[in-house]
Amino acid sequence: MLSPPMALRLCVPHRIYRHIAFPTITNCPSRHYHDYVRVAPPGGIVRVPLSSPKVIGTAQSRGNRSHQEDFYAYATLSLDPIELQRSLKESHKFDWDPQKLGDLLARQVVYIGIYDGHGGSAVSQFLRQELHGLLESVDKAAIPELFSWVKEIGGYFKRFQGGVLEPWINNAAEAGPLTLEARATQAFFEVDRHLSTDSVAQSCGATASVVLLQTLDTSATPFFSADKLALTVAHCGDTRVLLCATQGGQVFPMTENHHAEARVEATRLRRMMGSSLITDSFGETRWMGVLSNTRCLGDLRFKRFGVTPEPEVRTRLLQGREWAYMILVSDGISSILSDDEVVDLARGAPDPRTAANRILAFSQELGGDDNATVIVVPLAGWGKITGPDKTKELREYRQRQAVGSNRQRRM
Repeated sequence: MLSPPMALRLCVPHRIYRHIAFPTITNCPSRHYHDYVRVAPPGGIVRVPLSSPKVIGTAQSRGNRSHQEDFYAYATLSLDPIELQRSLKESHKFDWDPQKLGDLLARQVVYIGIYDGHGGSAVSQFLRQELHGLLESVDKAAIPELFSWVKEIGGYFKRFQGGVLEPWINNAAEAGPLTLEARATQAFFEVDRHLSTDSVAQSCGATASVVLLQTLDTSATPFFSADKLALTVAHCGDTRVLLCATQGGQVFPMTENHHAEARVEATRLRRMMGSSLITDSFGETRWMGVLSNTRCLGDLRFKRFGVTPEPEVRTRLLQGREWAYMILVSDGISSILSDDEVVDLARGAPDPRTAANRILAFSQELGGDDNATVIVVPLAGWGKITGPDKTKELREYRQRQAVGSNRQRRM
């Protein structure tokens, strides 16, 4: 069994995962990720631990479930500055000079991931332990072999052309360095390849949202005080990533739920697989009559029917002072609270951990009984939101309605 990295032991007690037999990943390059972010004030380099409640705030509950299937991870990765430079140029026409920072600081990218398991916790725990390392260490030279394995799945993937990985399939050497989008896509597919020999992963899966934050300031300020940030989000399923602006506390979702009835997913599946949507007696739609999410990691027996690990990747350049914070939640939160309620609950919190606890506590007060995870990431506009709390009256009404209800009694 693989030993969990120190940075991620902060997330879940060892007793939870020590009996899980994870697939062994071999032939990986040396890994350089760590559990702190380097900052360069005058006079030297300082290490700021990501686990500080003022740097990344987390809150988690098992709800009324018998076991926890939600997991999360954070780390600082070391990525090729030339690759980061290419990504910025292609996505945003932004000219970034890594030489102004020096190699050590130019390489650092903060990684934050949230994983919502279903059918068991094996896949979400594997993601917690391995996805950050895979994303850091994937090699473009392995893409042709990976693509051959994907084609062997058959079904939906017989007509799969590689998506953003296509330029590296036939001539990886001449295609140039990866972009962050291609790197994330390769890592997500590599997860399924590593899990393909594991019997549990045939019927067990997880949705995932991964956030990558790169500081673009020439002074190497940390992400929570940076004037300019590059944000990349790679997403499969129904975990959520929300940005909160300082101007009026407006929420900007960086993810959309990959449910079979969603427009993008319905079009993709109908074009490649026809229709296999089944609505149950509760009015809930399932793909193949089983799955609510049509993109996920794991659930390998459904891959040939169109359940892809290919992430939807979105990027954004942020002026740090215009954004108060970013929040990641699992569906144990988003199924109870609207996006606006989530970001409003974090207003005025003294630190990110307190903000995360507020969101979790309110969802439980309304009777949320699913596994639930909240991660709050402060940005340079922390504490500077203008305008009124738009959902305050609605939340108070919902609290009154919940008192004494069956849902609240299940808490």
